[in-house]
Amino acid sequence: MASPPPSLALVLASASPRRIELLAQIGITPDRIVPADIDETPLKAETPPRLAERLARIKAETVGARETEALVLAADTVVAVGRRLLEKPADEAEARRFLALLSGRNHRVFTGVAVKAPGRDAAVRVVETRVAFKPLSDDEIAGYLKTGDWRGKAGATPSGSRGRFVRRIVGSHPAVMGLPLYETVQLLRGAGWRPARP
Repeated sequence: MASPPPSLALVLASASPRRIELLAQIGITPDRIVPADIDETPLKAETPPRLAERLARIKAETVGARETEALVLAADTVVAVGRRLLEKPADEAEARRFLALLSGRNHRVFTGVAVKAPGRDAAVRVVETRVAFKPLSDDEIAGYLKTGDWRGKAGATPSGSRGRFVRRIVGSHPAVMGLPLYETVQLLRGAGWRPARP
């Protein structure tokens, strides 16, 4: 099958400000933003990487079913401590528990990224990054919770200036923020996307 023409619109299946900012860092501005409204409940015995892959794929395919003449980019980020999956916290109390669990420990971040081109199945990659947090004091956790930055984030994990909580990252920093940029560009190019300028 021939590659789609470069004139295809790029639709981001996410309203995440972080993903929009990450794309801007590499000169990509989506033509449209169409969040995918899906059930993100993990399946029974589903591993974190499989969950990240499945949700990214479903998001791309759900939006792709409506945006039939566009390239659709979707992503999903999953945080795991050992075998325990940390989802998006339901409230501040749960966010506090997640941060207390992450304090002074290593955890893994799995980010699935998917690109759906017209007439094709979604292509998906999953990127694993290992993150080590420094021990967090009660005051540090409380101060972070006051920012509200934890809302809508897997494991309530900090971003931006709260990166000072991170002692070490092994893998992709952009993936931890919500979108692995190298893999994203490779998937877009594989789908026939070409940037408007070099």
